[in-house]
Amino acid sequence: MRVSPSANVVRELVRRTFRTFSFRKAARTDLNETILIDEGRCVGRSYRAGGFMAMWMVEVGLVQFYDAEGNMLQTVNLFEGIESQRMAA
Repeated sequence: MRVSPSANVVRELVRRTFRTFSFRKAARTDLNETILIDEGRCVGRSYRAGGFMAMWMVEVGLVQFYDAEGNMLQTVNLFEGIESQRMAA
């Protein structure tokens, strides 16, 4: 069984990653979060700040990052990080 990280953990990952793309722009802008609900379940979240956008696809455990023009900048597999932490414990 795969367990998704908490929304707080992913939110902080998004903030840190946005800062690596453009520290000044992302650091001075509030994070705008939108939750996608399907049949009563959270299936995704999107985040916007400083011209950047990230989309967390909860069921597949991916967070994809995009610039203002829609170009994909990075993909993070959240399940890989969780499984690595389990093996190290």
